[in-house]
Amino acid sequence: MPAQILDGRRIAQQMRRKLRAARDALGPRPIRLVSVEVGQNPAAAVYVRNQQRGATEVGIEMEARNLPLQSTETQLLAMIRDLNHHPEVSGVIVQRPLPPGIDPRVVQSAIDPHKDVEGMHPANMGAILYREPTMPPCTAAAAQELALATGMDLRGAETVVVGHSEIVGKPIAVLLLHRLSTVTVCHVGTRRLVDHTRRADILVVAVGKAGLVHGDMVKPGACVIDVGINQGPDGKIVGDVDFASASAVAGWITPVPGGVGPVTVAMLLRNTLRAAGAAI
Repeated sequence: MPAQILDGRRIAQQMRRKLRAARDALGPRPIRLVSVEVGQNPAAAVYVRNQQRGATEVGIEMEARNLPLQSTETQLLAMIRDLNHHPEVSGVIVQRPLPPGIDPRVVQSAIDPHKDVEGMHPANMGAILYREPTMPPCTAAAAQELALATGMDLRGAETVVVGHSEIVGKPIAVLLLHRLSTVTVCHVGTRRLVDHTRRADILVVAVGKAGLVHGDMVKPGACVIDVGINQGPDGKIVGDVDFASASAVAGWITPVPGGVGPVTVAMLLRNTLRAAGAAI
């Protein structure tokens, strides 16, 4: 039986309805999210447009600021400091990739953790070790939301995360540990990746390598969450998982596009409302 599709667009739409209600409960005061980009990246531009559409639907004012490509780290940090002290700004996100010469870790650390709606400030990342923080990393939180949408019992489930990035791999592993999943994290040093993926009840793949995981690497009935976004030879966007072969084996699978991405944007909006004081 073909896998059930985890429709991220539908799940995100359901989330936005709840977020709109939470935003309305905060009253008429403005809630602003500021996006900062250095230079102009076509992929980032698409992501910003998606964020803006979602923000408008939820009732958040989103402002996109753009610094010239030749801007220095000092100039970017100065803008972030201004936004940190601006009382009407609830959330700040700096779009990636950043140009050479600007350290993304320095930039992320400069954002006020209470306005770090991407959930990547060291204070928010560190809080994951103790509990799920108020503003968890958006993509990791989206992957968890999709796993929960299956209705699977995450307690005791064998979870395998392929990729150990700070943005997705490490935080999703810890988030699922809080759900008492048994988590294995695989990376470039892993020997025989297939030995791990074949026993996963939940398989999260976040590497950035098109077609890395095929159907013969997937446990029958597993939940496969594909975080990868890659451009195929024909120009189409594809994931890290070979969808055709994996969907013939898995129980649930996320499409690319239309899986993790829309839920990630919804998580960004949720974090923004939490930063503004919403109890959601």
